[in-house]
Amino acid sequence: METIFDDLSQALREPRIDAWAPVRAFALDVAGKLFLGLAIGLGVGLGMALAG
Repeated sequence: METIFDDLSQALREPRIDAWAPVRAFALDVAGKLFLGLAIGLGVGLGMALAG
């Protein structure tokens, strides 16, 4: 039980900062834009192919 309180007090004294958060956010943003562009491109391509 003491170790739980020791861990909690240490976490409150020294909060860990996630250094990879901005990189992860940028990567997710780029991947989202890439997949959205791919989906739009495929939709336009299929629409034009079906239209003749």
